[in-house]
Amino acid sequence: MFARVSTYTTSPDNPGTPTEETIGRVLELPGCLGLYYLKGKDSQSLSITLWDTEDDLAGSREPANEIRSETAREQHMQVLGVEEFEVLASRFQD
Repeated sequence: MFARVSTYTTSPDNPGTPTEETIGRVLELPGCLGLYYLKGKDSQSLSITLWDTEDDLAGSREPANEIRSETAREQHMQVLGVEEFEVLASRFQD
């Protein structure tokens, strides 16, 4: 499994909550396993998308960049960075 983590800064009057349309567009990308949107302090937020294979991650770069740019413009957010990772462990409590 692989992950892409995008870091944003939001305006004080915008919570950075993604729209259902944005979530749907991401989940429709081939190999997308799921996503998280996280809101931190000081107007910083993260999105984490999970991908089945490294090829799925690579194939999603261009459409994900487009979705990210459109969303940032619409919601008056600034993209601070985008990083990709291999997920080495994942576990949830039952």
